[in-house]
Amino acid sequence: MDTFGEAITDPRIVTRAEGAKKNPNTNIWMTIDREILKPVISLLKELYYPHLSVISGWDTGDELRLQYIFSIYYGKPHGEYMVTFTVPLKKTDLSVPTISDLIPGAVFTEREKQEMYGITVVGIPDGRRLFLPEDFPQGVYPLRKDETGIPDSMIKNLWETKRPTDRPAPPVAEKEDTEEKPKEVKSDE
Repeated sequence: MDTFGEAITDPRIVTRAEGAKKNPNTNIWMTIDREILKPVISLLKELYYPHLSVISGWDTGDELRLQYIFSIYYGKPHGEYMVTFTVPLKKTDLSVPTISDLIPGAVFTEREKQEMYGITVVGIPDGRRLFLPEDFPQGVYPLRKDETGIPDSMIKNLWETKRPTDRPAPPVAEKEDTEEKPKEVKSDE
């Protein structure tokens, strides 16, 4: 950690022993500045090639936070370690470097973060949309909690529309609308 100085904050290590065999499960968390994201992952790769589980994200209101969740030493004696790097991003500067040059499979989850949060992934080799259709409005990001999130005008109450009539019947018969009457409870008075 001395290598990166104040660019790493809030480091935590938690080990739990779960299950019948009480095998240890170690989780390592730290918050890092975006500038050291790639060097930290490169250092992790020197220890043992990490498996990128996912890049998750959330809107805290003031900023967006990305969590890069890795697994190392899977299947090795003394068990696997989960390593989570949290990268806070101010909403005025939502850019982060791609890690797909270090972990090629990251490109898919980076594409998802671009379209769902409006983050710019600098250097991403494939910036196409992954989940949203091409005609989805620009500047609307489904997982944001601020004014760039889904506006009320785009929300449909699907439960009010009933089942479409132009689709095949579901494989399981639909339940009938029956009103259940409360059962009488007899008390021993």
